Amino acid sequence: MLTVGLTGGIGAGKSEVSRLLVEHGAVLIDADRIAREVVAPGTEGLAAVAEAFGDQVLAEDGGLDRPRLGSIVFADPEKLALLNSIVHPLVGARSRELENAAAEDAVVVHDVPLLAENGLAPLYDLVVVVDAAPGTQLDRLVRLRGMSEEDARARMAAQATREKRLEIADIVIDNDVPLESLRQRVREVWDDLVRRAHAPRGDASVPPQE
Repeated sequence: MLTVGLTGGIGAGKSEVSRLLVEHGAVLIDADRIAREVVAPGTEGLAAVAEAFGDQVLAEDGGLDRPRLGSIVFADPEKLALLNSIVHPLVGARSRELENAAAEDAVVVHDVPLLAENGLAPLYDLVVVVDAAPGTQLDRLVRLRGMSEEDARARMAAQATREKRLEIADIVIDNDVPLESLRQRVREVWDDLVRRAHAPRGDASVPPQE
């Protein structure tokens, strides 16, 4: 098994890369999806979030009001840290369960938005960073996701810098390119990951790539 930490700044296109990797055969463990599951209605996670932030973060149906919670935490580093302290341990436990269920020769890709921020790189055999210029990120968030420029900039500022993400990268996927070029690059990376997954145990490490 090869465990891969996949990360990238908001709007960099990490979700598209993870989708392409799944097409090639990767086992995807999506931290964002799991984060939603662990605070679903009726869970201990949701109860803990409501206790920390108040009933204002609950929607009328009893679920989590994500836009409201986002507006609170992304503008306040201390509140963001509090939220992370509740959700991250739950996500980590569920992620380990899914990884343990994968085949011995699988390429397991952990899609982790805050991998750099939380110092998680050592947990994986290697780290793949999807990279895009800040201007590209901002354009995608405003034009494709419908965010206001102020909200988009606040969410970008709450994450690690581009430089910090690149520092932990073993492999970099440039996503300031046309989709066809991205597809080709992901195919190259996938072939490399498969080779490493089948290499002798302990031989999966790689030097940083630009």
